[in-house]
Amino acid sequence: MPNSVLWAVDLFGKVYTLSTAGQYWELCKDNRLEFKRVSAAMQCCWGIACDNQVYVYVCASDVPIRRREEAYENQRWNPVGGFCEKLLPSDRWQWSDVSGLQQRPLDGVALPSPHWEWESDWYVDENFGGEPTEKGGWTYAIDFPATYTRDKKWNSCVRRRRWIRYRRYKSRDTWAKIPSKDDPKQLPDPFNDLSVGGWEITDEPVGRLSVWAVSLQGKVWYREDVSHPNPEGSSWSLMDTPGEAVQISCGPHDLLWVTLWEGQALVREGINRNNPKGSSWSIVEPPTSENGIMHVSVGVGVVWAITKDRKVWFRRGVNSHNPCGTSWIEMVGDMMMVNVGLNDQVWGIGCEDRAMYFRQGVTQSELSGKTWKAIVASRESDRSHSGSSSSLLSAGCFFGDEVRGSGESCAPSDTDASLEAERLGPDQPVPAESVDGPRNPRDSLATGPGIGRTTEHAVEVTSLATPAPGPGLASTPAELPWTNIDLKEPKRAPSHSAAGFPETAGLSSLGLLPLGLEEPYGADDHSLWAWVSGGGCAVEAHSVLKWFTIQSGLSPSVQTLSLSITPAQTAAWRKQIFQQLTERTKRELENFRHYEQAVEQSVWVKTGALQWWCDWKPHKWVDVRVALEQFTGLDGARDSILFIYYVVHEEKKYLHVFLNEVTLLVPVLNETKHSFALYTPERTRQRWPVHLAAATEQDMNDWLALLNLSCCESRRVHGRPSPQAIWSVTCKGDIFVSEPSPDLEASEHMLPCDQMFWRQMGGHLRVVEASGRGVVWGIGYDHTAWVYTGGYGGGCFQGLASSTSNIYTQSDVKCVYIYENQRWNPVTGYSSRGLPTDRYMWSDASGLQECTKAGTKPPSLQWTWVSDWSVDFSVPGGTDQEGWQYASDFPHQTPGFCFLPLCRKCKLVTTGPWLEVAPITLGDVSIIPESPDANRSGHSIALWAVSDKGDVLCRLGVSELNPAGSSWLHVGTDQPFTSISIGACHQVWAVARDGSAFYRGSVSPTQPAGECTPPGGSPAVVSRDEGGNLWYRQGVTPSYPQGSSWEHVSNNVCRVSVGPLDQVWVIANKVQGSHGLSRGTVCHRTGVQPREPKGQGWDYGIGVSGASPCQVPGRRPSGLAQTLQSQDPRPQGEGGEDPSRSSCPAPSRVNSR
Repeated sequence: MPNSVLWAVDLFGKVYTLSTAGQYWELCKDNRLEFKRVSAAMQCCWGIACDNQVYVYVCASDVPIRRREEAYENQRWNPVGGFCEKLLPSDRWQWSDVSGLQQRPLDGVALPSPHWEWESDWYVDENFGGEPTEKGGWTYAIDFPATYTRDKKWNSCVRRRRWIRYRRYKSRDTWAKIPSKDDPKQLPDPFNDLSVGGWEITDEPVGRLSVWAVSLQGKVWYREDVSHPNPEGSSWSLMDTPGEAVQISCGPHDLLWVTLWEGQALVREGINRNNPKGSSWSIVEPPTSENGIMHVSVGVGVVWAITKDRKVWFRRGVNSHNPCGTSWIEMVGDMMMVNVGLNDQVWGIGCEDRAMYFRQGVTQSELSGKTWKAIVASRESDRSHSGSSSSLLSAGCFFGDEVRGSGESCAPSDTDASLEAERLGPDQPVPAESVDGPRNPRDSLATGPGIGRTTEHAVEVTSLATPAPGPGLASTPAELPWTNIDLKEPKRAPSHSAAGFPETAGLSSLGLLPLGLEEPYGADDHSLWAWVSGGGCAVEAHSVLKWFTIQSGLSPSVQTLSLSITPAQTAAWRKQIFQQLTERTKRELENFRHYEQAVEQSVWVKTGALQWWCDWKPHKWVDVRVALEQFTGLDGARDSILFIYYVVHEEKKYLHVFLNEVTLLVPVLNETKHSFALYTPERTRQRWPVHLAAATEQDMNDWLALLNLSCCESRRVHGRPSPQAIWSVTCKGDIFVSEPSPDLEASEHMLPCDQMFWRQMGGHLRVVEASGRGVVWGIGYDHTAWVYTGGYGGGCFQGLASSTSNIYTQSDVKCVYIYENQRWNPVTGYSSRGLPTDRYMWSDASGLQECTKAGTKPPSLQWTWVSDWSVDFSVPGGTDQEGWQYASDFPHQTPGFCFLPLCRKCKLVTTGPWLEVAPITLGDVSIIPESPDANRSGHSIALWAVSDKGDVLCRLGVSELNPAGSSWLHVGTDQPFTSISIGACHQVWAVARDGSAFYRGSVSPTQPAGECTPPGGSPAVVSRDEGGNLWYRQGVTPSYPQGSSWEHVSNNVCRVSVGPLDQVWVIANKVQGSHGLSRGTVCHRTGVQPREPKGQGWDYGIGVSGASPCQVPGRRPSGLAQTLQSQDPRPQGEGGEDPSRSSCPAPSRVNSR
């Protein structure tokens, strides 16, 4: 989870931020202003100060915000003086904008506000269309509306040139006032509320925001042209409303709600990428007629509201197609306000205590959450005070006499004053020196800046201890009560004393003195909040936050208790406890070792109800009872048996599987079932696994974790994988690892691939790449790069099946695409009525499967939608303004018929031993496949990658101790690349987007990007073309590392990977077994020798039967490299063998260099 911040305003107008990775509130860097409310986005925050003016706070970044100003100088040719500044009356201005309609002299172009500064002076742009112009930058045309060229011709009657000047936004990390354009003839209309959102409506321009505001007169305003390059926007536009507005809330996408004085709510409809301001209003009635709506907050698909009786309400049925929702649901709690942030997470401020609360349990499947939990994070300033207090308290343990001596000379504390007042009685005056006298070091707390703001606020801080117990006081240490501040009537918290510890007298006046001098309330008082905004706070559903526990040191009672225990007493106490435990162990164990064990082995059984896929008629899911029996022998070895009890024709039968024979437990991609498959060597050869399904996702995860742990215990496989482990991922994104056996590459009695044991690791990836030195990288579906941390487990694997450290939150996002198809007819034009032979009017990319908006679900139940359906304008070939593409018929790409591509994003959040490598997103990655006994000689591990934009990158500083590396080195290319691979001899091969293969020479450990003589060695080079054919590069030698020609090896290959000893592994598309067909099968090339580099045959490993949804344990299933994916390089007439014995596709070509 990236670090993002929660913004809040306290009762005194100070703005604070709380990071998702932090545990303390930090005061805003620019704290000169006092604010009423704020509204935040990821990179900025808007606010209304106490002067009712709008301010924007733009967070600092390494990339400056720059805007280019342009002005055009226009001239016309005349026969006397040539080109000059004299123009015809019908011509444009001499200095104008690009259209020529607006006059724009250079000295008339001013900065829009004081928050900008000029980077340089005006200069002439001497480039035109990417090509240099003649000196002076002039471009010529027949007349001003005509087309300009950089060449002067005989009929060039006019010319112009562009002047450029850049301005930079300088007000970063500070509150910048938004310039007002009020009409001087009218009274000013200050703003009362504002809301920021709309960043998901469109990506153009970059960082575009919708800023809405409500004035004191009840009018709704919209800020035009707010984006990352223009953080202030340009002007305010008045929006017509059917009533007087009070408060407004704008969501990240297209939701906008407004509360009215009458208690109703307005909903803006028609908001889209072409019309971000919307088109019309709809009225929503309040939940009850007695109490209208006073506050509302919206997210992507949720609406929360507060009524005038402070009750919290949730709006049901809200989405982009129905922004008004359907009905109200009352929630628990009384709140002053609520705010919906990113991922529809909710924060609120309590009505009575003014504390801040976070809504726990908010997920895409349960948007209303489960419960409110108070945020008790302290402020940064309190931590420094707590540190000074705790250091003084700890010093008291060693210098007790000095502290006591100083305490005896100190004036009485607040508690002393209150006790004196009680003794004098309510009618007798309190002596001035007891409360207001300058001798009391607590006086400044009552007269400090926080209290001096208003006489209605009363703040009291109770001292840690008193010199002696008074009448009616408790004799045990007590926790400090939080001070309760009410705006209408000041209240005083009851005073408590900690009697029985005379050593601590006077410490309160020494340790807590700075608190009242610097803060409006003490460190032990909870902060009092007025407003909160979570628009820039990204909290995932399974994130672990540090906001709910006090991290600022010991509680007052524990601090007081620590003063009475000396280090000598602590050491003696520990020694005594250790001696007692030693004697107990000897008494309970040593004296009974000669007895024989009563039970030779222990048996443990777990039962449950699952569903089992019956592979014979009637071919359906059957309800079964399962029992896992685990027994432990005298030697401590554990083994398990899984029994499956089912009924066929009223006859009870069962299956049993020995878990020491299980080779794989894999979740199955299924839209309707929480299912998983169980493989043994025999069932792998048959392509006939055992399929089981659970009623809920939690039940499936529990069974998967338990069965995986039992399999690992039976095989005695524990801990993190070895550096030589073989890694793989499925098409579902699950990650598996297998420990290689020495018999795997043996020439005699070779271990078959179907006996390899695969265990699942936590996390979710699309690509995994490993080296022989334990460095593992992965790439998610959203192109985010991840590095392996050295842990194991995560996700559904908890407890003994997971490590306690190096497990982090991991998220992944993928897009689901559907297509709306239309056919043209002469009467109505394009319509959704097609021919009987046409594809579905709503289909997938192939047109063979019907896919509607309502019927299309995420890939599995673990994924949740995070956006609505939107038109994809970035498809290859381009679209029109509405997103349509046209073809003569559906299989062709020429005009005649049209289809509209739609995409929707879904998100998965899990945990695993992976850390994100920011900030560049990757499309492919390759790590050098070094063997374990290779001479490392202190060099870093070579790692090359291709970004999602096609740039070639080399990672520097990668090692076993620093697997993430330090920085990226860009390697220049003349075209974008798609795939890359580095071999064991530092030879880099890559494939461009057009299918051409490239070889990178002059690469060594000391020069990772080149510049030296190539080292020796001749690794095996294999490639896979777009048709699934596998090729071997002939003639690769140290003197000629490019090789000479391609030789066909096999076809029907999805992925390929080569190891440090030239081991070849592939993922075959289809493999036939005795009982079924499997897709995504791991295959090992056998017979690979120096004299037979292409090998002799295939050994088939794990794969998934076609009877269930496809699961592919593939994509570089080892610490291997040297992988290419290019066009088909096979000459005409060549053939080869096939792992599945299927036919070869048509050949094409490839270029190497």
